[in-house]
Amino acid sequence: QVQLVESGGGLVQAGGSLRLSCVASGNVFSIDALGWYRQPPGEGREWVATITSGGYTNYEVSIKGRFTISRDNAKKTVFLQMNNLKPEDTAVYVCYADGPQGIRYWGQGTQVTVSL
Repeated sequence: QVQLVESGGGLVQAGGSLRLSCVASGNVFSIDALGWYRQPPGEGREWVATITSGGYTNYEVSIKGRFTISRDNAKKTVFLQMNNLKPEDTAVYVCYADGPQGIRYWGQGTQVTVSL
């Protein structure tokens, strides 16, 4: 089992920045890829970014160039640096970790609200 706890969300004005963190605990040695999804108000969950165990990154088109995903394997943490935030980035941001045999673990989420 892997447990994930996010932090770093909050309220920010448009154009501002936030850095989300997600700390993994438990059977962390089984983790391969890490990443983030988000769920805007009244909408479904959408993929944001992924980073593999080898450091390869991939981003959803609308956030590419503004968000940066990174990981610190020693601290068992994945980060999402979000710059130039827009009101449409408002969502609950949820991190995930991919374990063996296709198992995906999820955090509880952290709220990000971007005001005009």
